[in-house]
Amino acid sequence: MQRLDRLANLGMLSAGMAHEIKNGLVAIKTFVDLLLEKNQNAEMGEVVRNELIRIDALATQMMRIAAPQQATHQPVRVHEVLDQALRLLQPLISTKLIALKRNYRADADTVQGDGGQLQQVFMNLLLNAVESMGPNGLLTVTTERGAGDVDPPFLIIQIRDTGMGITPEITERLFEPFFTTKKNGTGLGLAISHRIMTEHRGTIHVESVPGKSSLFSLSLPMRHS
Repeated sequence: MQRLDRLANLGMLSAGMAHEIKNGLVAIKTFVDLLLEKNQNAEMGEVVRNELIRIDALATQMMRIAAPQQATHQPVRVHEVLDQALRLLQPLISTKLIALKRNYRADADTVQGDGGQLQQVFMNLLLNAVESMGPNGLLTVTTERGAGDVDPPFLIIQIRDTGMGITPEITERLFEPFFTTKKNGTGLGLAISHRIMTEHRGTIHVESVPGKSSLFSLSLPMRHS
């Protein structure tokens, strides 16, 4: 039973890594295509290099399954990570004629965490939002300080789309590993996102109106000044 459990965990980790590697490769392919069209662009080349570094780190962790490395928590500027994720998805957003609205209302955006892992969460949620919408949709990304007198205060990140929405039956299973409604989906993106948020002492919550919109709300404890 212990061997079977270990094999199951191994399969889960491998599938999760493959999922994230695939996401990184999609972004790299998009920007490489743009580079080929525009000849050379140092700024876009830097984006590709950063994604290659992230993929290399994921592959390294896969090779160390027996002793996976712990996430390195350090000060992370959430607005910068959100902007990086949106930048990677900009070609897809533009192709689908989706309007993007940034509404960064938080007066401070620094949390203690792993920037690469938080980018995985934002990429998963943003990509799902974009894929759920047809042409002329609206993607809104909002940040604000959490209400209430708590210590430390929480940073709230909200990602809202005007897509097809999610039924209550699906919402209940949304964060289960390997559960997916996509034809070629792995069912790991949201499960991995949920795990990362838990490890960052944060939360992830979804509200949806079938046929109209979905809203994913994230909360992360802010770093003390």
